Amino acid sequence: MTYLCSAFTNADLMKSKKIINEHLFTGAVIILLVIFSALNIFGTKVTRSTTELPKFKTHFSTFLFKPVEPKEDYSFADEALPTHNASVNRKLQISLEKHNYRHVGSNILQRKAEKIFPIIEPILRAYGIPDDFKYVPLVEGGFSEGTSPKGAKGLWQFMPGTARAYGLKVGNGVDDRKNIRKSTIAACRYIKGLYEEFNSWTLAAAAYNNGSIKLARAMNEQNQDNYFRMHLNRETGIYVYNLVAMKAIINQPDKYGFKKQRSVFKLNSLTPPELLAAN
Repeated sequence: MTYLCSAFTNADLMKSKKIINEHLFTGAVIILLVIFSALNIFGTKVTRSTTELPKFKTHFSTFLFKPVEPKEDYSFADEALPTHNASVNRKLQISLEKHNYRHVGSNILQRKAEKIFPIIEPILRAYGIPDDFKYVPLVEGGFSEGTSPKGAKGLWQFMPGTARAYGLKVGNGVDDRKNIRKSTIAACRYIKGLYEEFNSWTLAAAAYNNGSIKLARAMNEQNQDNYFRMHLNRETGIYVYNLVAMKAIINQPDKYGFKKQRSVFKLNSLTPPELLAAN
């Protein structure tokens, strides 16, 4: 009898210890879970789940407005203008006045430069044409790309015959003169041929405006191969000066009265490759 009571007491004791150990383990697990939950709650940043609308930004033209005003340089394709000459200086001042803010809206200049420069600059480089020829479309087209009274059309103002001679399709409902990429390639080929003929970029520019035959005739008659010393028709005689003036105004807009024109663009607006593909 004494043995049975002792056995019962020992069994109960072991069972009680087991129950106590199980409760201690469960309590420890609960405490740990509470601690981890508290750490997650206070250590996690709240994020917004709502989708934000596309952002817009105020944009200043990278072509018309430079962050640092460059040194004034009246030159075209590294050929300096002899501004010490009274006649040359007078023509240059006329061109600068003609293209300043009072006569040309800066927003028109900005938009056209932003549209065409990213496309034509790499093409000019690929054909070895000086970067200054990118101002030709700004001067030639008069900020539009319509048809001139003589029949010239497009960014580079090609006549139909000249356009066809340099690989552009004109007629039967097709006019490659209005295609920025194709017309620029044709213009590069044309300008390169003019440079090979006259061995001067200023004369090549003058010939682009007046035609190589007329310019060559004037050079022979005047026995002169320097554009700035020649007497040409009114349009061609001021043509290179207009290119130089356009270059100066784009590089130093504040000096010539242009004010920064703010325009809003979507962040995902057309990029130069997309413009290239569209043409």
